[in-house]
Amino acid sequence: MSSKKTNIVAVVTMCFIFAMISFVTNMAAPFGNIWKFTYPSAGMMGNLMNFTAYLFMGIPAGKLLMRIGYKKTTLAALAVGLVGVIIQWLSSKFGADVDIAGVMKLNFAIYLLGALVCGFCVCMLNTVVNPMLNMLGGGGNKGNQFIQIGGTLNSLTGTLTPLLVGAMIGTVSEKTAMSDVAPLLFIAMAVFAIAFVIIYFVSIPEPAAERSNVVYEHSAWKFRHTVLGTVAIFFYVGIEIGIPAQLNFYLADASDKGAGILVNGAAIGGAIAAIYWLLMMVGRACSTLISGRVATKVQLSVVSTVAIILIIAAMFTPKTVTISMPGYSAADGFALFEVPLSSLFFVLCGLCTSLMWGGIFNLSVEGIGKYTEQASGIFMMMVVGGGIMPLIQDKLAGWFGYMNSYWLVVAMLAYLLFYALVGCKNVNKDIPVE
Repeated sequence: MSSKKTNIVAVVTMCFIFAMISFVTNMAAPFGNIWKFTYPSAGMMGNLMNFTAYLFMGIPAGKLLMRIGYKKTTLAALAVGLVGVIIQWLSSKFGADVDIAGVMKLNFAIYLLGALVCGFCVCMLNTVVNPMLNMLGGGGNKGNQFIQIGGTLNSLTGTLTPLLVGAMIGTVSEKTAMSDVAPLLFIAMAVFAIAFVIIYFVSIPEPAAERSNVVYEHSAWKFRHTVLGTVAIFFYVGIEIGIPAQLNFYLADASDKGAGILVNGAAIGGAIAAIYWLLMMVGRACSTLISGRVATKVQLSVVSTVAIILIIAAMFTPKTVTISMPGYSAADGFALFEVPLSSLFFVLCGLCTSLMWGGIFNLSVEGIGKYTEQASGIFMMMVVGGGIMPLIQDKLAGWFGYMNSYWLVVAMLAYLLFYALVGCKNVNKDIPVE
């Protein structure tokens, strides 16, 4: 097989893995609607467990890349993911009547364990796909373009997951349970098993193996723009997850505090949150077309600014001002439903967040050469921000209201703007990277 064909196969493979990452990750927040009826503070707990795994697995995953290579790391991740989904499914079968120290039922603890194990999986997969796609594109604007191609498929599955979960749940009640989403878990199991077989027979480049005799005099932590980029990654994932998650909770909340949708709020909220992920797909597809010509830092600066404007507009728009948006109900199927206009501003942020992950990663590893795999592991560790920051936002929402919780998102977006304008400059060009 020629080098060109090998690279095409590798790109397609990495894009498929990118899609799987979002499929697994995006189950956590809508699953929170199932548990939130019984445990009011549990809405983002599964999401927190999913992203906590990044804190512990990020650096080890980077070391795995350097020691056993991209292919074996991917296979290990897929096996772990299959186990994680099976554990989540078991939460629908066991433990509903067993108390744990009067704090929670055993079935909820099983679910959280499954979410944690799935987190280990997606962390390992993320550690693989980002440097690989960046490398296959040759770094720079082209590398960012390849990451955005993978991100487009990532957003496609991200769109489908909350939509499917919302449709399966319908209206949240005391009878809502994990068994309601069992078909989705079975699909996830099948995808992991099939993906394992496919990856086993696919040839994947191993750049780390080619540098097996290279001496690492320093580390990725020595590069200022890489360190600032890890902080940007931490905030970005919090932004990406927090915007649609709180929107989903807001629309599912039938009380005066929420949107006040009395029937099928969870289903409608899931469908509208899915539009956010759909727009992320659109944004990444557009970025794929322009990234070869438009500088990454320009893209990141523009989308950060626009996202700040959209979030503030949503926060100050009264919920009595409504708009018709597509949603789903058991009675009417897919139809247009009246929701607060702020919902539109929030989902439009998907166009902005779509470009951020690839842009931050691309800028953060620019010019660091042999330290790329190590940096990728560090970045994955910081993805824990996707669990921590939305949880903090959820607490703020409980104390100050859904809309006021988005001030946290505005602050994080302001940091991304700083990174795009100032922080991404490589000031450590004296460090050998070959």
